[in-house]
Amino acid sequence: MTAPSHRETAWWQEPVVYQIYPRSFKDSNGDGIGDLPGITEKIPYLARLGVDLIWLSPIYKSPNHDNGYDISDYRAIMPEFGTMDDFDTLLAAAHQAGIKIMMDLVVNHTSDEHEWFIQAKSSKDNPYRDYYIWKDPAGYTERGEPIPPTNWIAAFSPSTWEWEPTTEQFYLHMFSVKQPDLNWENPTVRQEVYDLMRFWLDKGVDGFRMDVINLISKDPAYPDDPAVAAGSKTDSLGMVANGPRVHEFLQEMNREVLSKYPVITVGETPHVDTADGLLYTGFDRGELQTLFQFEHMGLDGNPNPALGKWNDTRFKLVDLKDTLSRWQNDLSGKAWNALYWNNHDQPRAVSRFGNDSPEYRVLSAKMLGTVLHCLQGTPYIYQGEELGMTNVYFENIEDYKDIEIHDAYRKLVGSGLVSHEDMLRYISQSGRDNARTPIQWKAEAHAGFTGGKPWLKLNPRYTEINAEEALADPGSVFYHYQQLIALRRQHPIMVNGTYELLDPKDEQVYAYYRHGTGASEQETLLVIANFTDSTLERTYQEPAGEHTLLTSNYPDDTQNTLRPYEAKVYLYQA
Repeated sequence: MTAPSHRETAWWQEPVVYQIYPRSFKDSNGDGIGDLPGITEKIPYLARLGVDLIWLSPIYKSPNHDNGYDISDYRAIMPEFGTMDDFDTLLAAAHQAGIKIMMDLVVNHTSDEHEWFIQAKSSKDNPYRDYYIWKDPAGYTERGEPIPPTNWIAAFSPSTWEWEPTTEQFYLHMFSVKQPDLNWENPTVRQEVYDLMRFWLDKGVDGFRMDVINLISKDPAYPDDPAVAAGSKTDSLGMVANGPRVHEFLQEMNREVLSKYPVITVGETPHVDTADGLLYTGFDRGELQTLFQFEHMGLDGNPNPALGKWNDTRFKLVDLKDTLSRWQNDLSGKAWNALYWNNHDQPRAVSRFGNDSPEYRVLSAKMLGTVLHCLQGTPYIYQGEELGMTNVYFENIEDYKDIEIHDAYRKLVGSGLVSHEDMLRYISQSGRDNARTPIQWKAEAHAGFTGGKPWLKLNPRYTEINAEEALADPGSVFYHYQQLIALRRQHPIMVNGTYELLDPKDEQVYAYYRHGTGASEQETLLVIANFTDSTLERTYQEPAGEHTLLTSNYPDDTQNTLRPYEAKVYLYQA
């Protein structure tokens, strides 16, 4: 990849990305499930917003045990979403509108219904056997039951090991039992992955978001997880994160595939710090261009490690500033970060980091957008974020569809660690289905998402929060996001300026400078955001030169007085 300096910007650093979770975006045929023609229908809406690139969550053929992240055929479209012709139509429509398409590459694991795994489990000498990771039992219980090779806990099940009685071995699955991990030590597997990447790139897609890509290399010793042994762990993903050959594998992928196409890449990388970030996305590393890290996503986690993320406490702004600032500073000039508040696996941003009450929802949603889009990195907008969509509360656990939610409910309520009532509250705060309720297009039946019964219940707030209302209101969250995207194009300092945090111990206000470089070195941005519902007074040292108020979520400027959830950006030009 081209190594940009502060004085130039590579093309892949410039886009604003919009993530689409196809199942919940727009249904075109009335079956209650979003589909590819529905996305094509909304390309003009996305063009109006101004985004440069769409990231599609998986659209491949899948039994849908984990909503498409269990793939049974990488070269076929999930029938519920449409056909390959529908995809080609979508790709052409997006490109015509000047919007690129990024696919979701899920190659740490496949579905157990993929032909590779069907063959692999049939016998130990099958040619596909070594496509997956198989181990003998560690022993047998007094009752003759096989003991798993390690004590690892899977993300969606009690153990990462599933017994296969036909061949009398365990296979590894870091997630669901229906998501067996691929064996990246096998060079044939790697070539299979590279071939399927070429298939989509040759069709004209513009890049890949790579699902849990830093888990692909496992420690060949397969040691036990000490945290599980101590009873203080909810999963063992950390045991396989950043494995011994992961950088070798990614450099090979880049060398054989990515470097030969004009692509944009982002890797999902749990359990990383900034030192890891420099390795995965360093400009001179030849691996990935950007990465999703999760440090700021864990700031409101439960202090009891046995409960993992399940919690209803709020984050602390000082911690958030410290985390985001560390990533800003440590990667600056050396690597590139992805910027996000939410995605298909995370709660809604305005409910988590802002205030989703009727009084403050719009203000705080705009404030969050301002803070994020003015940082250095690639901004990601998750579908509905531009409308200020909120978390949801369902009283019946069966109304939730997410495999993670039901697994956590069984583990925590079933064991007596958490009451039913508390767990429903935690799910409303932390569950993935908060992000997956269908997009609220109109204040009519089924929110304009479908003419049938939605696959997942709607958020009942669709009558007040929907795209039709937003597009008719010049003061909506939508138009604020539209302005932020336009400002990023107009002012290179928003892309390549360096970062300086102000008042790191301030528990109420997030303020920072962006210092211009290259052609914009005489410029400075001052970003100020009140994260509270209180009126505050703040004074900051003004940079040299004349200044302009670039954007604000209030119609006027009260200078040093910050109103509830006020966010404003000044541009200083020396």
